[in-house]
Amino acid sequence: MPGWVEILIRSLSLLIALFFITKMLGKKQMSQLDIFQYITGIVIGSIVATHVTDLTTQFEYALIALSVWFFIPFGLEYIALKSKRVRDFTQGKGTVFIQNGRILEENLKKERYTTDDLLEELRNNNMYKAADVEFAVLEPTGKVNVLPKKENQPVTVKDIGLKPAPEKEPQTVVMDGHALLEPLSNASLNTNWLETELDKMDVSIENVFLGQVDSDGQLTVDLYDDKITVPSPSEKPLLLAAMKKSQADLELFALASENQETKNMYEKNSQKMQEAIDKVSPYLQY
Repeated sequence: MPGWVEILIRSLSLLIALFFITKMLGKKQMSQLDIFQYITGIVIGSIVATHVTDLTTQFEYALIALSVWFFIPFGLEYIALKSKRVRDFTQGKGTVFIQNGRILEENLKKERYTTDDLLEELRNNNMYKAADVEFAVLEPTGKVNVLPKKENQPVTVKDIGLKPAPEKEPQTVVMDGHALLEPLSNASLNTNWLETELDKMDVSIENVFLGQVDSDGQLTVDLYDDKITVPSPSEKPLLLAAMKKSQADLELFALASENQETKNMYEKNSQKMQEAIDKVSPYLQY
């Protein structure tokens, strides 16, 4: 067999094997790696590179080596799920750099971190003064996570006493000019609704690069032609405007009515409508 053919066969075979090994080891293998995962990735890559280019090696040995380096990490990951001691040994533990607003210099020395390194990591977390940090920890993956002091944390709706409306993840209902039935079903919608909404925008589905529906049922689209302007969703502003018009109409009916009982009814319902408007306005203005 010619050498180039053997290299081609080995490359394709080991590529397929490496794909399935990585897939079975899980998505964690592709994220920031801990020590053991880092070593595993290097060894597996070296095994594949060696047996693809060196035709004097036995191909079966490559498969055996890959199997060993699959079952060992897979087995340790499984054991680590059950044992924190094993997890701490293979994955490592976090190291606290700042606690209660004070820098722990001994921990910095232990991890061979300089002051400049710490300040750089703080800047990566949008913190420019160490005095503004309540807690900072070096994770086993090498990432530094930072908790600002309470007075330096962003204000949330909970802090100001608001109760936001529940919100679900947006559903992508159109992609590359084609409707996606499963996301439509997840949003309790159908293709008839989608066609109606696109007709309102005077857009054909073939021209839609991406279309998404938010938790309020509003459709936003991005077109292939960036020169075409698509109107923004208007369902919520229109609903708010309709409620305000209804409230104004009730007030006019109350003023125009000569019957006191009827006047009282219109005034009472006008007040109820105004209360409803006050409650829903924060959710319908954006």
